[in-house]
Amino acid sequence: MASTTDTMSLNLKIWRQKDPTVEGKLVDYKVDNVSPDQSFLEMIDVLNDQLVRKGEDPIAFDHDCREGICGMCSMTIDGKAHGGFKNTTTCQVHMRLYKSGDTIVIEPFRAQAFPVIKDLTVDRSAIDKVMAAGGYVTANTGNAPDGNAIPIPKPVADAAMDAAACIGCGACVASCPNGSGMLFMSAKVSQLALLPQGKPEAPRRALNMVYTHDSLGFGNCSVHAECEATCPKGISIEHIARANREYMKAAFSYHEKTHSEGGA
Repeated sequence: MASTTDTMSLNLKIWRQKDPTVEGKLVDYKVDNVSPDQSFLEMIDVLNDQLVRKGEDPIAFDHDCREGICGMCSMTIDGKAHGGFKNTTTCQVHMRLYKSGDTIVIEPFRAQAFPVIKDLTVDRSAIDKVMAAGGYVTANTGNAPDGNAIPIPKPVADAAMDAAACIGCGACVASCPNGSGMLFMSAKVSQLALLPQGKPEAPRRALNMVYTHDSLGFGNCSVHAECEATCPKGISIEHIARANREYMKAAFSYHEKTHSEGGA
């Protein structure tokens, strides 16, 4: 671990790809004057400043809040989503975790559902499409109801809040050997399945989200649990079990309804 007073020089191997139509490759860079107090994204800012000053194309990467909330800073560091540090997004990784002279390999998230746009930037719109398929409730708009209007047991509320902590970054997809988005999807299904506000639409939600998930190229979950290990918000794979139960209940309900109405 580096001293917080000395600057560092780092050797970076960064994936460069002009656009989706061309083949990408790892390119070697050396970045100097990196402060141990800088974040990983600030370190890339330093490199980009050096590249721009030399008239070269800066490295494209996603970022927004830089506070571990937005889920935009999706990149693979040394083969692990967000660097593999426990409960940490890329923007929360600080350079004091490295030492001067280290070589760091930086690549985009790798998954069929996340095609590369440029360099470290991938198209994560599939996440939004899964969310739009059922990650919501239809309720009358207006003033927020009183917090105690619908009594909810604290363990249930806590479990729902744990699921709601998912920021949709896609680290679970990039970490899964099958490219599955089940941890993300199950967190959204589980969050609403636990709360009374989500009950009326539960069957339709589970069926629609699973169908959309599968149709967009996400793989099947085989419970490797890599997703849980790399999730920056510590989402538990227990939510996958709950989502599976919700889906099975919805499928049986749909099957019974179809036969009662004379369907095939």
